[in-house]
Amino acid sequence: MHRGVRGVALALALFTTALVPASAARASAAPSSAPLPLERFFDNVAVSDDARPAEADFDGSGASLSSRDLRAAGWLPGRALTVQGTALTWPHRRPGEPDNVRAGGQQVRLGGSGDALAFLVAGTRGGETAGSGTVTYADGRRSPYLLTAPDWRRGPLATKAVVLPHVNGPGGRRTGRARLYVVTVPLLPGRPVASVRLPRAAGLHVFALGVRAAARGWSGTWATATSGVTAVGPWTDRTLRLVVHTSVGGPRVRLRFDNTFAATPVRIGAATVAVRAAGAAARSRPVRLAFRGARGVVVPAGAQAVTDPLGFRVPADADLLVSFHLPGTVRAAPGHRLAVQRSYLSTPGDHTADRRAAAYTAALTSWPLLTGVDVGGGPGSLVALGDSITDGDRSTPDADRRWPDVLAARLLRQRTAPPYGVLNAGIAGNRVVADRYPGDGVSVGGSGVSALHRLDRDVFAQTSVRTALVFEGVNDLRAGTTASRLVAGLREIADRAHDRGVRVLAATVLPCGGSSRCTPAVDAERAEVNTWIRDSGVFDGVLDFDAVLR
Repeated sequence: MHRGVRGVALALALFTTALVPASAARASAAPSSAPLPLERFFDNVAVSDDARPAEADFDGSGASLSSRDLRAAGWLPGRALTVQGTALTWPHRRPGEPDNVRAGGQQVRLGGSGDALAFLVAGTRGGETAGSGTVTYADGRRSPYLLTAPDWRRGPLATKAVVLPHVNGPGGRRTGRARLYVVTVPLLPGRPVASVRLPRAAGLHVFALGVRAAARGWSGTWATATSGVTAVGPWTDRTLRLVVHTSVGGPRVRLRFDNTFAATPVRIGAATVAVRAAGAAARSRPVRLAFRGARGVVVPAGAQAVTDPLGFRVPADADLLVSFHLPGTVRAAPGHRLAVQRSYLSTPGDHTADRRAAAYTAALTSWPLLTGVDVGGGPGSLVALGDSITDGDRSTPDADRRWPDVLAARLLRQRTAPPYGVLNAGIAGNRVVADRYPGDGVSVGGSGVSALHRLDRDVFAQTSVRTALVFEGVNDLRAGTTASRLVAGLREIADRAHDRGVRVLAATVLPCGGSSRCTPAVDAERAEVNTWIRDSGVFDGVLDFDAVLR
């Protein structure tokens, strides 16, 4: 096992009792007004038929989104999309019809209760477009929010929901890529939403909005972070059987598949779950999963699919086999590169229901598409946001000895802290403030987008997250990031977590002497960051891994 992983395991005993739920937010009472559904306010045409591009003018200069590109991404009119755990609907409009609203203070009717409000947006002003709005709840209370929409032509690819390869202009197709974004803002927990007043912000376009429902009655037991899109196979008519290790158990199960960063939809023909016996063999016949009652599902580019809840006893601290059939041809797939766990690829055919391992003749060392396993019950989840040590780099393969695995085992054995599910959102090589993967195209490496850019997806959108544990920074420092810039990034993570009612713990940055680029100057910056982590009071608790190893 890597020395950092061993040291972290020693430090866990000092901090288990710090894991407690965060307190709820407060708000003041205020009146509401008569709202209308969002589509009643549509006053702009963003999508054009590629044969008639002049029928749309998204940005005021005649440019628009290509209906052909949207279809190729799986974003069809009226299509239900799940992004960052929120159900959204792409407008049910034909090309050339109004399909979005220019935000100008409209009062939009909306229902549901949850932990976040999600907007499907884009800006058309050349840079970020921001404005303040208000959420009104059924009991008359209100809470303000700030909505920031990146530009549809120049915004960061790292945070986009989907990117389209072309832009239509009055004279036809133009060179350049179009982006659409899903941006979330916090809600008062447990309060039903009645309406949302949009910001008054020139150039801010809203296509859809929805409430991310709180995952009551569920805890995450396993998760991984998408680190990029990797060239594969190609796989045609193959079944993947992925091995994942649970933290907590429960009487029900549901799975999450993510097509994050992808340019095209992916079709899952069938999926099953089973408890592993050994290798690719199951203890008993795998149990069939469903997607809204259907055997399979098509996951649009940038979207997610969650299986229906299934009565299935998931044991704690055990291996599951998650099998899914890809009936089409897949040449690149989003996933997590460093699994530190052997999974399996079948010979041609749907082998999801196979109990035996005979059809699974090839090994996989990554986790494509699958990003989460939830179980019924429990107090919620803790997410470990980290880099290679959290990810398990140099840890013993197939042994589940990453430090979050050690923490999960400790939580199961004690009674002081809630027995949270522990979700590993570590990505080897990841940084806090800089992207190692641009957020689009096939990855060369697997170090992902920055912790700041993946925070919403990998932490806040996780099932029943109660606590985030941040353990990053050494890669930033070794790459030349100053202590002050890293501190600003860590402070932003803490502030955003607290805004969501999530308790946030921070781990000090480990010594790195002897590794490349770890100069005395870098170590001085590291010491400055650690002093701030210990003394600033920004975090709800500090895990001083540096003190243990030093």
